[in-house]
Amino acid sequence: MDKNEKFIITINREFGSGGHAIGEELAQRLGVKLIDKQLLQAVADRFSLSKEEAEALEQRRPSWWDDFTHFYQSFMAMNEYHVTPRDITSRQLFFAQGKAMSEIASRESCVIIGRCGFDIFKDTPNVLKLFVHASRDYRVRRIMERYGVDEQKAMQMIDDNDYTRQLYTKIFTGHEWYDVHNYDLTLNVGKYGQSGVVDLLMRFIDS
Repeated sequence: MDKNEKFIITINREFGSGGHAIGEELAQRLGVKLIDKQLLQAVADRFSLSKEEAEALEQRRPSWWDDFTHFYQSFMAMNEYHVTPRDITSRQLFFAQGKAMSEIASRESCVIIGRCGFDIFKDTPNVLKLFVHASRDYRVRRIMERYGVDEQKAMQMIDDNDYTRQLYTKIFTGHEWYDVHNYDLTLNVGKYGQSGVVDLLMRFIDS
């Protein structure tokens, strides 16, 4: 990746690994935009959804019903029937987010957190695709500290979020979330710490 040209860095991460914080620090050091929750809000505004409605929709696991609803809405639209913004499916939200990410990335360099960025920009030049992970013990301790929960709750949060991310990736991209072939570089945060990982990445980018 050449940081002297317009570039994109995508970060997928295990829940509790600190991947989001790494993305924030990396974007700050590089002086570029971080694309995450503000993207969700921008898409929500486009569909006249509240932030809470968009978050709930994004967290909902897609199903065959979404596919049927998408077909039904397209049919109704073609036949001049009104479709309300509240009828949007999680699949439509995914593609709308992808379009929003692509629009931003076409204008300026950015760091993108999650949302299958590795697949959306797989054919785009000057992209660095990262996967951030850590041991379960490291993640449990971090979740306990960050959210003020006990060990059992922290483990449940990790299992639920990792499963959802795996399912989300598989459904929308056809790829396995943990497949290293999706990424240019995978990093174990537990070995280096947050700032250590960012230091390593900055050296890698500058090399």
